Amino acid sequence: MVNVVLGSQWGDEGKGKLVDLLVGKYDIVARSAGGNNAGHTIVVDGVKYDFHMLPSGLVNPNCQNLIGNGVVIHIPSFFEELENLEKKGLKNARSRLFISSRAHLVFDFHQRTDKLRELELSGASKDGKNIGTTGKGIGPTYSTKASRSGIRVHHLVNDDPNAWEVFETRYRRLLETRQKRYGPFEYDADEELRRYKVYKEQLKPFVVDSIPFLHNAIKLNKKILVEGANALMLDIDFGTYPYVTSSNTGIGGVITGLGLPPRTIEKIFGVVKAYTTRVGEGPFPTEQLNEYGDMLQTIGAEYGVTTGRKRRCGWLDLVVLKYSTLINGFTSLNITKLDVLDTFKEIKIAVSYSYKGKKLESFPEDLLILANVDVEYVTLPGWEQDITKITEYEDLPENAKKYLKFIEDFLEVPIEWVGTGPSRDSMLHKDVQV
Repeated sequence: MVNVVLGSQWGDEGKGKLVDLLVGKYDIVARSAGGNNAGHTIVVDGVKYDFHMLPSGLVNPNCQNLIGNGVVIHIPSFFEELENLEKKGLKNARSRLFISSRAHLVFDFHQRTDKLRELELSGASKDGKNIGTTGKGIGPTYSTKASRSGIRVHHLVNDDPNAWEVFETRYRRLLETRQKRYGPFEYDADEELRRYKVYKEQLKPFVVDSIPFLHNAIKLNKKILVEGANALMLDIDFGTYPYVTSSNTGIGGVITGLGLPPRTIEKIFGVVKAYTTRVGEGPFPTEQLNEYGDMLQTIGAEYGVTTGRKRRCGWLDLVVLKYSTLINGFTSLNITKLDVLDTFKEIKIAVSYSYKGKKLESFPEDLLILANVDVEYVTLPGWEQDITKITEYEDLPENAKKYLKFIEDFLEVPIEWVGTGPSRDSMLHKDVQV
């Protein structure tokens, strides 16, 4: 059995908290895309764990964790994150953590060229804006993967007598192409290669062929949970291109990023923040550059886990969510941070876009259109009541339940969980028929 947790908006919906809630029921938690540009925060017994590249199933001492072939790995960051989690008390993490031999490696020069690429884009852009990447080298690594010049984990850990010579040749050739593309920037290749000779031995215990690893688990009827990174609106095909990440962040990326046939997937859980946020540039139709946006940002503590950047905030956008649901096929939803809306007298929900007087059928692919849409809102009454102490769904205020019912009816997807606070226990469950 394979179930999947995916972000439905622009990321930062709180996927890690749902994974943490579910992980006790699963034998394996896997990541399928992205790199250490993602960010999940999980609070366990008062200890805050920040996950970027590693699957957050590590908080369960009985769960195995896989970084899939679709993920790109910066090895120094991998070990740094692992060591930070261990310092906070995470037990037996190394024996439960595995990396696909087919995953691509992020080198420091990828991070250097990431920043050079951002400068290049801002210079070429009409408005002087860049993509707003994290600068972690994720995009440049996916670029070298697509151009078939990238370097994978198995290239590094191969024990063949000639393997290191092949690795070094590939590395220097790749660096040379980057220096030709972006100019002869200074770079100490010898120093990085010395470090990777050490990493070669350190990384070996984690490396597996992820195809038999996962498919043998499926044959043994083990339960697998896939933890999505980023969200559908940052997908390189379906997001607000070019203000997107460099991988497929939806259900398609799960299939290719782990080598799973579609028929193995049973449930797809969509995580939805009760309002809308995004980090970085790009059109954002329901953004509130006013007191409401400031309230959402302040009450919701909307700062990025990976970057610390302030998130842009706006009303819940059901046009985005309908589009995301069509592509991902959510079987149920987790609404997070509903408590952030506790003090609002009225709450707006976007239900349609119009462009030049004509109602749009779906979320537009062209940002020139998206930046100029007129948004139709429905206004619902707030509940003006603290819900953080509520422990049962039925005990929510009537107006809160009406807000959730409106979302369910519009999207035609049941809500299964509702987040009412920051702790791992602040999640209400509702029985649904899927």
